[in-house]
Amino acid sequence: MQAQATTNREADLRYLRLLARQYPTVQAASSEIINLQAILNLPKGTEHFMSDLHGEYEAFLHILNSASGAVREKVDALFENVMSRDDRARLATLIYYPREKLDEMRESVEDLNEWYKLTLHRLIEICRLVTSKYTRSKVRKALPPEYAYIIDELLNTNYEVHNKKDYYENIISTIIHIDRAEDFIEAVCGVIKTLVVDHLHIVGDIFDRGPRADIILDSLMEHHCVDIQWGNHDVLWMGAATGSRTCIAAVLNNSITYNNLEVIETGYGISLRPLALFANEVYRDSDTSCFQTKTLGDAIAYNAKDIELGARMHKAIAIILFKLEGQIIRRNPEFGMDDRLLLDRIDYKRGTIQIDGSEYQLVHTDFPTVDPAAPYMLSKEEERLMEQLRDAFLHSEKLQKHARFLYSKGGLYKCYNGNLLFHGCIPMEADGSFMSFSIGGAPVSGRAFLDRADLLARQGYYAREGTPEKQFGKDFLWFLWCGRNSPLFGRDHIATFERCLIADHAAWAEPKNAYYAYYNDADVCVRILREFGLEGPHCHIINGHVPVKTKEGENPVKAGGRLIVIDGGFCRAYQPTTGIAGYTLIYNSWGIRLASHEPFDGRLDAIRNNRDIVSTSVVFERMQSRIKIGETDIGAQLSRNIEDLKWLLLAYKTGEIKEDHGG
Repeated sequence: MQAQATTNREADLRYLRLLARQYPTVQAASSEIINLQAILNLPKGTEHFMSDLHGEYEAFLHILNSASGAVREKVDALFENVMSRDDRARLATLIYYPREKLDEMRESVEDLNEWYKLTLHRLIEICRLVTSKYTRSKVRKALPPEYAYIIDELLNTNYEVHNKKDYYENIISTIIHIDRAEDFIEAVCGVIKTLVVDHLHIVGDIFDRGPRADIILDSLMEHHCVDIQWGNHDVLWMGAATGSRTCIAAVLNNSITYNNLEVIETGYGISLRPLALFANEVYRDSDTSCFQTKTLGDAIAYNAKDIELGARMHKAIAIILFKLEGQIIRRNPEFGMDDRLLLDRIDYKRGTIQIDGSEYQLVHTDFPTVDPAAPYMLSKEEERLMEQLRDAFLHSEKLQKHARFLYSKGGLYKCYNGNLLFHGCIPMEADGSFMSFSIGGAPVSGRAFLDRADLLARQGYYAREGTPEKQFGKDFLWFLWCGRNSPLFGRDHIATFERCLIADHAAWAEPKNAYYAYYNDADVCVRILREFGLEGPHCHIINGHVPVKTKEGENPVKAGGRLIVIDGGFCRAYQPTTGIAGYTLIYNSWGIRLASHEPFDGRLDAIRNNRDIVSTSVVFERMQSRIKIGETDIGAQLSRNIEDLKWLLLAYKTGEIKEDHGG
């Protein structure tokens, strides 16, 4: 026992010696304790939660720039009595899009220097309001290096003191005089947008449907504080980045289905010419009537040749996808999906297929590359095509950069400040118990399964090429995308085959996991939260994945406020279902509110006409007193740091560790 105590004390001293390198004196340690204790009493930072962005980059960037309406709220709060509504709208748009708005103002304003002066004063006032709840140190870190000193001086100058007033005015005048006004305006606008939201959470599905998921990811990589909970569409692209041929085929099938090839070709520089050549050669005389691509009714003229080529490419990659999915299912019996081996259930003579005990008529059985004796084997031409596509995905520098970012900032779930964030579901049985999975090891359920699934998803990307671990990890990424009761997919199966080849809509059903029958039950939600170590009246589940049918009266706040679904239809394809164009959940020091957004008419319209996204906020949880940093997860870490520093002070005082005053 004595030996164990000695060993523990030696370990403690080793840790304290490391800490002493950062705080080498009693004074340094004491100052940091005072600083951290003060931070604990500041108001909690504002968190924003968004999900299911689905490539709608213009709407997302506008909401990011406007902080879901928070920037306009600050403008109105400061200037409602001294500026007209139009002028306030113009100032807000300047903050959202400074470079574009400056170009416009340069052409329309008569006295530009006077406009610069007035605008800089107003922007500094907004910036001062936005930064008021942060430490000066934190604000300094958010300032652009080239203007950090000047902005810091302007934010912390007392304008009421006469000498300081002259000093303040002189700084502004000099900025204008040396032609740096526009650069400085851009810099201050950037600081406002950075600090108005302290932390951004993306609860899954950045990819697919909309045009440019890559632009969204580029902006997220520049964000000062973001985390991502993977959605099923995200892990599909992550699987494609590993070189999984099945995930690549599914990515292409999705993109071609919704006529969304810009992200593939322009965003990631992946040429689809090999697929086009293959499709034209193999499917030129084939029936492609049920593989026509979908559009959202945009006023874009597609000629007949383009439409036909799209249908051939769609059919070509869909047939390859069905084959490759069959290979994964056969390779991984633990996925429990043998009933989804569909190609060998086709009766070619009768043109029918047996699925779950029912017989369905197929639209056609014109599959020139399918060998009924070996239906899941790729032809030589298909093998060659998939190797070309695999090489292109593996060597897309931008895609690989984005995949690494998703792995570094993402995961299957996150517990943060009392909230449990995940995209899809916690798989459950019909009786409400957590569903057990034996994938990758002994049976586990609930949090333990999500932890294992997270590990396997990382294995698919980081395991050594050519190893069984790598192959299984890649296969598991496909399972997360659409596997039976996957926590990201949350359904029994995906009906891609049925939607393509069976006219009877009864075959298109994709039964949901029992979780969605229980997530209105407060007791079940409390049990889920407890599974992840969260208890208390202000803990919530924050969910995406299933669009909320707002126009039909569905409430995104469920289970008496225990669960909030924030998929409000960012993607245009879902807006007819939801009736709105997305949600932002806002959690600040006063409570939680949900902002619902109206459809966005585009960036150019916003800049030219100073039009904002119309958002309606509903407060559904208000705190009795303002939440301090000390009550947050960061506060808990800071409190632990304070205790460690107190131990260091004691070690200095007892002489166990000697101060280092330098010299």
